[in-house]
Amino acid sequence: MARATTFRDRADAGRRLAAALEPAPDALILALPRGGVPVAAEVARAHGLELDVLPVRKIGVPGHRELAGGALAPGGPPVWNRAVLASIGRTEADLERVLAEERAELTRRQRVYRGDAPPPRIAGREVWLIDDGLATGATMRAAVAAVRAQAPTRLGVAVPVAPADTGRELRRAVDAYVCLAEPEPFRAVGLWYERFDQVDDDTVVRVLEASRAG
Repeated sequence: MARATTFRDRADAGRRLAAALEPAPDALILALPRGGVPVAAEVARAHGLELDVLPVRKIGVPGHRELAGGALAPGGPPVWNRAVLASIGRTEADLERVLAEERAELTRRQRVYRGDAPPPRIAGREVWLIDDGLATGATMRAAVAAVRAQAPTRLGVAVPVAPADTGRELRRAVDAYVCLAEPEPFRAVGLWYERFDQVDDDTVVRVLEASRAG
C-alpha cells in the first residue's frame, strides 16, 4: 500500500501551520524538542515572534520503553497515561526509576538548549505550544500542564497532524487547538511526511540561535 503523505518536511509543515494561525503580537512560541523546533521556527519567523523550547520527556514503561506510561515537562507534575498503565498491569510507582532518569534528562536538555539564559516569560502573555505531530498526546498534555501553572493569558496548541481522538482531548485542556490534518487510520506521525529525518541537539541549538539573532 502506498504511503499517504501530507507534508514535504517539517519546514513545509511549519509554513502551512503559520498560515493557519493568528497569534497575538507579543505571543510566545514554545516548541517541543526536538522535532517540533523546525516547525515552530517557521511559525515564529512568519509572525515575528519569540521562539523558545519546552523540553518534554516520555516516561517509558520498563520493558516497553517505546510505550508512554506518561510524560514530564519542566515546572509541572508528571502526566500519567493511566489507561496504558492499567492495560499492562503497571502503576505509577513502577515507573519511579524511569521518572528520575527523565527528570535528569530534562535538566540536561535545558542546559544544552538554553545555557545560562533564563527561561522565557510566560505569565501574562499568549503562548502557543507546537510539535511536529501528536500520537497519544501524552507529551503535549504534560507541556500544557507545565505552562498552565505559569499563568498565561491564553494557551494554544498547534500541530500539523494528529489523531482526531487526541485532538478532542486536548481541546478540553487549552484555549485554542489547531491541527491541519487528522487522518484515519493514523498509525504514526512520520507517515504523514515525505521527509522525517531525526532532529539532533545541535540542530535545535542552531535554530534557536538563528531565531534569537533575528
